[in-house]
Amino acid sequence: MEHKESHTLILNNIARFIDLTELEKQKYLSLLTEIKVKKKAFLMQAGDLTKYEYFIIKGCLKVYTLDEDGAPHISMFAVEDYWTGDMASFMTKKPTRYFIKATENSELLGISRANYDLLFQEIPKFEKFYRILYQKSLISYIQRSNHGISLTAEERYIQFKKKYPKIVNRITQKDLAGYIGITPEFMSKIITKVNKM
Repeated sequence: MEHKESHTLILNNIARFIDLTELEKQKYLSLLTEIKVKKKAFLMQAGDLTKYEYFIIKGCLKVYTLDEDGAPHISMFAVEDYWTGDMASFMTKKPTRYFIKATENSELLGISRANYDLLFQEIPKFEKFYRILYQKSLISYIQRSNHGISLTAEERYIQFKKKYPKIVNRITQKDLAGYIGITPEFMSKIITKVNKM
């Protein structure tokens, strides 16, 4: 059966870890909600309850918190074929600390908590898929934390460029500085230095 482009992208993402029958694919797709977010609009703000786990079909979003001075600390950028959200808020039904803001016009597919629970009842193999997804997310988080401690800002920038070549040219220098954990001015100096290497 032919699937529309957005559905093909998410089904291919899932197919990396589990095999679905055509009926299971249709059931899964029926549980998803299509969501559009305009550039500079919030998908979620601190204090909100996280209603969905999100899969990005098109666009770019940044996930961040604000410190006591109001400075953003970006924990991730999410582009096509990425998952995003706040798993802790989603699972505990407690308010999130995070903001998720579109840096480009974006299209997503979301699964609500009720449909997430239903999915595990109806297609138990999805427990394996989400377990792998969360393991990969945890590993990435631990690596990022370790890099924040052990690498210089310049090394963190070089690492980011290598790991996320599709993202680096789609985000502002200011947002990149918020991710690396430095001022935009220092970020500018690092980019100039690295580009001369």
